[in-house]
Amino acid sequence: MEIFDIVDACGNPTGQTVDRETAHREGIRHRTAHIWVIRERDGRYQVLLQKRSMNKDSFPGRYDTSSAGHIQAGDGILESAVRELGEELGIHAAPGELERAGSFDIAYEKEFHHRRFCDNEIAFVHVLRREIDEKSLVLQKEEVEDVAWFDLEETYRECLKHNQKFCVPVPGLEVLRTYLGL
Repeated sequence: MEIFDIVDACGNPTGQTVDRETAHREGIRHRTAHIWVIRERDGRYQVLLQKRSMNKDSFPGRYDTSSAGHIQAGDGILESAVRELGEELGIHAAPGELERAGSFDIAYEKEFHHRRFCDNEIAFVHVLRREIDEKSLVLQKEEVEDVAWFDLEETYRECLKHNQKFCVPVPGLEVLRTYLGL
C-alpha cells in the first residue's frame, strides 16, 4: 500500500499521511515528482513522453510526462524523482543531473474504469537534459507501454487543443517552457 504525506498549499508535509486510494477517492492534497527528459535537435527542444499502460488508474494509453510518480511519505522530492526515472524508464541519473524547474498544482475529478478519481496534487518539476535512445530503455511494463520523442512546441499546442492522444498536464508544460525561456 502506498502512503503519502498530506501537504499544505505550498507542498509542505502537515505531519499527517494518507493511503493512495483514499487520497484519490477524497481528493486529499499530496505531492508528485515530474521529470522532463529533453534534448535539442535542429534548434528545437524535444521531450521524451511515456505512453501510460492500459492498466493505469488514470489516463490509460495516453502519452504523458517523461516520468512522474507520487512522493511516498517521508521521502524527498529529488530522491523520488531519481527513483521514478529508474523504475519507469531504466534511466539512472545522479541527483545533480536533475534541474529544478518549478512546481504546479493538479486538481481534477474524472471517472476511470467506472470509478471516481479525484486528484489534488502539487507536482514538483525537474528537467534531465540527455540524449537517449528510446529503444534502449527498460520500461516498467505495469506503468509504461512505450516512449517516444515529441517536438515540445507541437506537443504544447496539441495539449492546449485537448488532443486525446495526450494527458500531459498543460501547467507542467508551461513550467517547462518558462524554465527553458520559451
